[in-house]
Amino acid sequence: MSDTPPPQVWPTLRARDARALIDFYVAAFGFTETVVYAGDDGVVQHAELAWPPGGGIMLGQVRDGGGWSVPPGTFGGYVVTRDAAHTDEVFARAVAAGAKPVAEPYDTDYGSHDCTVLDPEGNHWSFGTYPGHPFSR
Repeated sequence: MSDTPPPQVWPTLRARDARALIDFYVAAFGFTETVVYAGDDGVVQHAELAWPPGGGIMLGQVRDGGGWSVPPGTFGGYVVTRDAAHTDEVFARAVAAGAKPVAEPYDTDYGSHDCTVLDPEGNHWSFGTYPGHPFSR
């Protein structure tokens, strides 16, 4: 029996200091560190962080070479929270941990409760209750 999640989208980013950013995401946003692969030099080659309600992100240290050259600080993501109280909790925890507030929690005209912050490397993170529009498979 495997606990591997079903197929889904995992946004990916690069970091100037991947270890520090992983620690920030765990403390500030509530992600769970699931795996980190580092070289003998301690450089994080690949890491996966799970979002407890579902999904997650992958990241690694910015480095020369390889096929993935997204510059640090250029990522933007929307993360679905459990409810409005969870959005408020993530915002407060993130700001207390050093995230720069961009938009304090607010209600949208389409029924979501959202907020936006910048992480220490300049990536935009929005958290909110909107789970996306239903679609048929």
